Order: sequence, then structure tokens, then C-alpha cells
Amino acid sequence: MTSNLKEEIIDLIRKLPEDATIDDIMYHLYVKKKILAGLKDIEQGKVVPHEKVMENAKARLEQWLK
Repeated sequence: MTSNLKEEIIDLIRKLPEDATIDDIMYHLYVKKKILAGLKDIEQGKVVPHEKVMENAKARLEQWLK
């Protein structure tokens, strides 16, 4: 990731096919935004370990199956 978000976005749009629609561009911008937010969360330690997620999922499934 470059330090200039504007340049990254311009590059992203340039890589899209010539027949890309505004909806295509908006979708790719949305995905980029979500990825950047996720990376920021990781940097800030705002994550849940996989094991904890699986424990919670198992407990919820067992409760649901009762």
C-alpha cells in the first residue's frame, strides 16, 4: 500500500476494464474501504482469535440444537 490513498484509488480504477460501470467502481471502492478498515483494526489489536470465535460458534450451535 502506498502512502497516498488518492493514488491507490486512481490506480485501482485504472486497472478496471474499460467497460466498467459506476456500480463496478463503487463496489471496488467499497471493498477497498472495508479492507483498509480491517487492516486498521488488526493494527489496533481489535481482533478476536480464531479459537475464541469457534468456541462461541460451538456454544451457540449447541444452544440452538437443544
